[in-house]
Amino acid sequence: MEAVNQVIRTRLHSTVPLINQIAQYIISAGGKRIRPYLVLLVAKAHGYAGAHHHELAAVVELIHTATLLHDDVVDESSMRRGRKTANALFGNAASVLVGDFLHSRAFQMMVAVDDIQVMRILADATNVLAEGEVLQLLNMHDSDVTEERYLQVIRSKTAKLFEAAAQLGARVAGATEADIEAAAEYGRSLGTAFQLIDDVLDYSGNAAEIGKNVGDDLREGKPTLPLIYLMQHGTPAQRELVRACIENGDEQHFDQILAAITTSGALEYTTGQAQQAAAKAAAALAPWPDSRFKNSLLELCSFAVKRNH
Repeated sequence: MEAVNQVIRTRLHSTVPLINQIAQYIISAGGKRIRPYLVLLVAKAHGYAGAHHHELAAVVELIHTATLLHDDVVDESSMRRGRKTANALFGNAASVLVGDFLHSRAFQMMVAVDDIQVMRILADATNVLAEGEVLQLLNMHDSDVTEERYLQVIRSKTAKLFEAAAQLGARVAGATEADIEAAAEYGRSLGTAFQLIDDVLDYSGNAAEIGKNVGDDLREGKPTLPLIYLMQHGTPAQRELVRACIENGDEQHFDQILAAITTSGALEYTTGQAQQAAAKAAAALAPWPDSRFKNSLLELCSFAVKRNH
């Protein structure tokens, strides 16, 4: 990871000072770095001994960082990873444009690897990510969103980049097509588990631990799985309250919504769905030979559903 961080520091350099300032600000905020870890661990699980996995891990992290910059503008977020968002400090226009710079720099880097399959994986992933963002926008303030519609957003907006990261690790290591597909299934399912637990933490986490404001999803009018479950299984009064809060982006009733979600079993249901996704991810790795890298990938499945941040 230190090698990946060095690649990121080198590749982020620009002759435009504002780009350097904002890019360094958001990268230095840290984060779990799960996506680049997937590239490294999957590559090593298949015996890779080169250095291209460092470059590809950095590409994945830059794409992810670009989406965060854009997300925070769209969501009007003020806090991420325990610090003020870039848009809160530098303004929306600068955040969007620097996000564009990160995207274009990532594509410069992937072209340098000179592998058409690598470029295809990343080009497809970034396109699906963009579709996921638009799907989420369509779902905002829509109290009729179904579980399937919401899971479609998760698969596009979050799980797709996990999938691409794992595929890249297998691809750069020269793995078989079967192993590349197993890596893709692992990434998809792990990413789904991560996002579902994020949904849970938005109603049960601590702001200092999760690095963002608790209740942001409700404020933004996002019908995440706990709310969808409550709409389906709550009392008529609870359903009407949830409907009003989603449609109006109303966080004034957060305490009432939280109490209803807690007593209805919505958080347990969402956690259960995350556990199923994590188990599916772990099962995808069964054919791979044992190694400390495979063990780390399996540990990520456990971390995905047990974390508090």
